Amino acid sequence: MLNLLAAGGTGRISRRQLLGLGSQGALGLALQPLLLAEAAQAAAPARSSAKARQCIYIFLCGGPSQLDLWDPKPDALDTIRGPFKSIDTSVPGIRFTELIPRVASHADKLAVIRSMHHGSADHNFGIAHTLLGQLPASANDLFVTRRDHPALGAILHKLRGDCGVLPPWVTLPRPFTTLSPPHKGQSAGFLGASYDSVTLNEPKIDSLAPKELRLEALDRPADVSADRFDARRRLLTQSNVSPGAGSDAQARWEGEVSRAMEMLSGPACRRAFDLSSEPDSVRDRYGRNEYGQSFLLARRLVEAGVRMVNVFWTYFDKKGCQFNLWDNHGVTTDICGVGGILTGEQMLTHDYCTPSFDRAFSALLEDLEARGLLDETLVAVAGEFGRTPKINTMAGRDHWPFCYSQLLAGGGVRGGQVYGTSDKTAAYVKENPVTPDDFAATILHAFGVDPGAMIEDRFSRPFRLSEGTPLASLFG
Repeated sequence: MLNLLAAGGTGRISRRQLLGLGSQGALGLALQPLLLAEAAQAAAPARSSAKARQCIYIFLCGGPSQLDLWDPKPDALDTIRGPFKSIDTSVPGIRFTELIPRVASHADKLAVIRSMHHGSADHNFGIAHTLLGQLPASANDLFVTRRDHPALGAILHKLRGDCGVLPPWVTLPRPFTTLSPPHKGQSAGFLGASYDSVTLNEPKIDSLAPKELRLEALDRPADVSADRFDARRRLLTQSNVSPGAGSDAQARWEGEVSRAMEMLSGPACRRAFDLSSEPDSVRDRYGRNEYGQSFLLARRLVEAGVRMVNVFWTYFDKKGCQFNLWDNHGVTTDICGVGGILTGEQMLTHDYCTPSFDRAFSALLEDLEARGLLDETLVAVAGEFGRTPKINTMAGRDHWPFCYSQLLAGGGVRGGQVYGTSDKTAAYVKENPVTPDDFAATILHAFGVDPGAMIEDRFSRPFRLSEGTPLASLFG
């Protein structure tokens, strides 16, 4: 629908195009999830004392090191402790490393889960497991299909309904892939495309360059004037074309047309996605790169009413070569033009990694609190696994899923706490083990959603929302 309304050319819409408007394929790809969304059919559980109304889910692609960030072991051997000093945070007794001093000053807002674990050291499997919030069906089925269990953003859309003219779920700066289709946990799966996220699809080039992130689907081509756009809107209104017979179907169709018109011509959606309206000082504070501007845009979106924003942190060079910067094994050749041979230590301290994260994440926490948004905005920071306790010959660390750390803040989570403990080398969980399933269940719990509730596929087959157990003690 949006493609036909905004498209250039003769301005004529054929009868075949009009009849095709009832099908999903005629919709603009970026906005079709919103425009096809049905009214929520599943009764959402009572919110009770749940505080989260929106969530920013940050994924550090590649597997960040627990020992070099959130769970330092200053008394371990040099070959385990690593080169980075541990530092005090804003909470007595909680220590981070010198790589994230700004984030350390916000430890009073954070719940640090130091007992994450699962059983696979494979990137693709770990990513799918974490984003999906449950084990994939098999090691050969790790990328999105319509058979998948729906991701968290889709579940919340289904249970909580639409967000006015704004999309309920947005992905920034693009869906996450590694020379592959998107990994599981990034689609609505069996709920259908109506519940998929709206994606920016930012070009895969030069992540450290100044960015102006935009949702291009909101733009009319230069040769489509406001008058021509209005004429197409009137034609649609007069056509009485709908996807099915009956008053309910017609009402849904008219609602979809109305939302499409408002998104394309109204100010609310454009304003939410417009980073240029932010003061230069704020944009500079977050960092004038893809990472910082994605975090800033995520704040703007939840402030405007978007329920779920996924932010994926990976690196692309000026030629579009991808580099998993958090995967700090160390590199022996010049990958993506990042400087030839790099040790794992150099990877972590490069501008594309911890310096940019420390700046952007601390700015996000400050901004959410200053605007009174943190109490109702759950912020999650995750990766697919952690890193080996033992440092390798490239001064880096290898894949390690048996013990690692993740973060939660806001949304009713009590800050200034550590959940679970690792052993003396952060190799294995010592107390209170947590799985990716539990982490996903905790996000649902923050919204007042029972992870054990059922959701149906299009064949009316029931599936549990989550197999995990929420960490209820983090709240309150």
